[in-house]
Amino acid sequence: MTEHDQLPLPDYDHLPIGGLASRIRTLDADGVQTLLDYEKSHGNRLQAVEIMRHRLSSLQSGAQPSGGDPAADVTSEAPEHAAGGSKVSEATTGPALNPPSHGDPSNPRQPR
Repeated sequence: MTEHDQLPLPDYDHLPIGGLASRIRTLDADGVQTLLDYEKSHGNRLQAVEIMRHRLSSLQSGAQPSGGDPAADVTSEAPEHAAGGSKVSEATTGPALNPPSHGDPSNPRQPR
């Protein structure tokens, strides 16, 4: 049985399912099989097992591991916000809100 310290992805236990498919692309068939065996004996999450089985099948059919570091930080994939925040202009604002004809329900002085 493979121990946590011997996994090809050092942060595997904290890796969200959404990042698993891209992270295992850097591994060869032995690395994916090691993770698959570990997953089956620990969490046995259906989505994780299916992603790894599919990747293992692809590798056995001739696919090659992609370049890159399997320990790369997946949080860098999140889009960066502009330094000054969002740029709101007349073109990006929504439609004007009109209060209902029977009054504004958020105004206690106006009858409903």
